[in-house]
Parts: sequence; C-alpha cells; structure tokens
Amino acid sequence: MANTTPCDVTEHFDSEVQENRVLSLEEWQDKWVTRNIGFHQEQGHQLLKKHLDTFLKGQSGLRVFFPLCGKAVEMKWFADRGHTVIGVDISEIGIREFFAEQNLSYTEEPFNEIAGAKVFKSSSGSISLYCCSIFDLPRANIGKFDRVWDRGSLVAVNPGDRTRYADIIMSLLGKGFHYLVAILSYDPTKHAGPPFYVPDAELKKLFGTKCSILCLEEANAFEERHKAWGIDYIFEKLYLLTEK
Repeated sequence: MANTTPCDVTEHFDSEVQENRVLSLEEWQDKWVTRNIGFHQEQGHQLLKKHLDTFLKGQSGLRVFFPLCGKAVEMKWFADRGHTVIGVDISEIGIREFFAEQNLSYTEEPFNEIAGAKVFKSSSGSISLYCCSIFDLPRANIGKFDRVWDRGSLVAVNPGDRTRYADIIMSLLGKGFHYLVAILSYDPTKHAGPPFYVPDAELKKLFGTKCSILCLEEANAFEERHKAWGIDYIFEKLYLLTEK
C-alpha cells in the first residue's frame, strides 16, 4: 500500500447515506459460492504487518479474535506465534478453504448451543473457527479476548446493525485489550457498499465511551477493481482501541 500518512483526510459525508442498506447472510454466503471475494487478501494485511508490534506489545499466549474471519491468512500468523485464534464466519466454504490453503488438518463438529452451527478446530488446537452468525456468538460462551483484529468485519456489518455489533465486540474484550480495526473512507453516494463507509465520528460513537481511540495510519487503498464501484478514491484507516 502506497501513500501512507497520519490520519488527516477530511470527511464530508454522512454515514446515513447507506444506513438502510442490508445484505442478508445468504447474500454473504453466495459471495463465496460465486467467488466474489475481492475482500480476501492472499498476502495478508500490510498495515497489520507494519503495526504488529504495537498490536501485540511483545506479549505471548494471547487469545485473538477474528470477527467475520473468512479465510484470513493472518489467523495462521498468530497461531504460528503461539497465540490462540478464535474466528467466526457465516461461510463454511471460507472456513474450509482456510484450513486447506494453510495445509492444516482439522476436525469439525456441530455446535449445539447454536442451531445449525459448527465449529472447526485445527488439530493443534490453536485455531477454532465457528460457522454461524456473529450475532449468535454470545451464546457460544467463548470467553474473553486479549486482542481483536477487525479488518473486514465492521465495514461489512449492515449499518443498521453496528450498535449491536459493537456491543458484542465489547462484551468479548478482556482486561488490557487491544482492538485493531480498519475502516474505509470513500464517497458513499457513489458506492452503496459493502464494504461500507465508516466515518471517524461513527467509530467514536460506537466505541468512544469505553475505549481510547488512536489512529495509527491512513493508507491509499485504491485499486483497479475499485473503478467498477464508481469511486475514484478510497482510504483505509487503521485504528487501535484500548481500554480507557
């Protein structure tokens, strides 16, 4: 990613432009079936790599949560460093592809607390991925997390569900947590989403009462594929949220 700067892009748009946009879980599952998964990053997230030390703070044996994990390669990064990874995604295809592409053997079993849900666990026990809606996850009793890496989750959740989403994330955070979240800035009058436009003010509204919010970096994220969205710029902002 080129042109990285401090977070200084001025935003002129209201997130309400997209507030009534709704994607169903079936539509998200269909993206995996039709291979409409431009959101997946095969090389992992470059800004995460750059700020990994700030995120991990040299600690070992952390519990790391990946909301809407898909087949994020970073899950293996953390497991390889000795951390325990828990993810959740509605797509069984994405979860199975993660284990296949990372050459990890795994088991799968029904997760009885949630109707129709499954949990996929690496044979090493360091990675457990729940196939269900994130909004059902509180019933899973999966404990508290030291770290959350939210790259394509907050920007994927239907805007009308953000408050509910934020409540779930906050309920999963343990003492001394680090919650790293990437949000996107573009002209929402030209692209309906997802990924959705999340202004800085929205992040502060969702998490600001309980979290200190620090912008680590802003990067020009524009790629050729974004031209099809009808936009001519898109910035990604990486925020670190910590306990107040």
